[in-house]
Amino acid sequence: MRYVDFIDLDYRPKASDLVCGFHVEPKGISMDEAMGGVAAESSIGTWTELTTVKPYLERLHATVYDIVGNDCRIAYPIELFEPGNMANILSSVAGNVFGLEALGNLRLNDMEFPEELVRSFEGPRYGIDGIRKLLRLKGRPLVGTIIKPKLGLRTEDHAKVAYDAWSGGCDIIKDDENLSSQAFNPFEDRLVSTLEMRDRAEEETGERKVYMVNVTAETEEMLRRAEMVQDQDGRYMMVDILTVGWSALQTLRDRGLELVIHAHRAGHAAFTRSAVHGINMRVIAKVARILGVDQLHVGTAVGKMAETRDEVHENIKALKEPMHGLKKVLPVASGGLHPGHVPDLIEIFGTDFVIQAGGGIHGHPDGSVAGAMALRQAVDARLGGHSLKEYAQDHKELARALETWS
Repeated sequence: MRYVDFIDLDYRPKASDLVCGFHVEPKGISMDEAMGGVAAESSIGTWTELTTVKPYLERLHATVYDIVGNDCRIAYPIELFEPGNMANILSSVAGNVFGLEALGNLRLNDMEFPEELVRSFEGPRYGIDGIRKLLRLKGRPLVGTIIKPKLGLRTEDHAKVAYDAWSGGCDIIKDDENLSSQAFNPFEDRLVSTLEMRDRAEEETGERKVYMVNVTAETEEMLRRAEMVQDQDGRYMMVDILTVGWSALQTLRDRGLELVIHAHRAGHAAFTRSAVHGINMRVIAKVARILGVDQLHVGTAVGKMAETRDEVHENIKALKEPMHGLKKVLPVASGGLHPGHVPDLIEIFGTDFVIQAGGGIHGHPDGSVAGAMALRQAVDARLGGHSLKEYAQDHKELARALETWS
């Protein structure tokens, strides 16, 4: 089969097909050849006609069935993929095709998974409803922070910063993506000390608190750390899903641990930032959901990260839209946030999300306790129908935050 033979605009995808949406920019060949080439090289075809093709292979080829400008949709027969093997699936549809010389740019913008493939993975253990039940929290966004500075704090100081933020009103404390088990703050010591502070903060505030400790490591070590978190009644673990890899994430979820999986997307922009080449963040969101994360960073549309409001909405949709019975995943907004962003964030996300402010809490001129109080006050103001300026008249912590980050 030639590349153009993989195009059939009369084809209608079967319910069992995996469907991908691509943006294609050819280089030196026609658009039809380029799109057909993507379908061919990601299924049973190659650059030349073969003598080894058997008649039974024809039904296994991918088909370009819809073309609009530079965008196309390709249907893949489910028989091409091994159930329960995300590495195999992505090696096919998001593999060598990105390196084809005849393509100037290629972006995987969407994936629609058939039910049989989705159900071959665990999916989220908790999802939004399970997380709210665990935290005994309804009706408002979860308020969290990242320990700052992200690296360099000794264990006792890290735990103290966490305690201060919990005391001020944070529900969640999170390690940053590059804090692992460095000599200045070893994993085991940090876990034990910070959970002790969590218990103290819970007793004093009467609120359920959680610590998202970063278990990211080589797979066996990651599993050992995750099991240690469970043994210490840690409730949550955090993992950098792209740098550990999809199979490692799948192994972590399939371990059967009763821990919420908080997914950090460190490194995503290497794939997602270009509008014409790479992989759309909503694809990463869908894959992460299928593999079983419970929370995922999706951008902010405000703050310091690059995604637009439309892109963030698409990422949120990927986590919450119906997907063959999978639980909804809790979106996380993080990156350059402070209390002044709360009205925009609630407008964008609703109330089912996590607001995570790092510098926007620990950079408060009166310290981390006041910073956490200011963020909670901003949430209370917005949900109570008040403007932040109005609410700040009787809440000095919020007033100072607004003055600092006007």
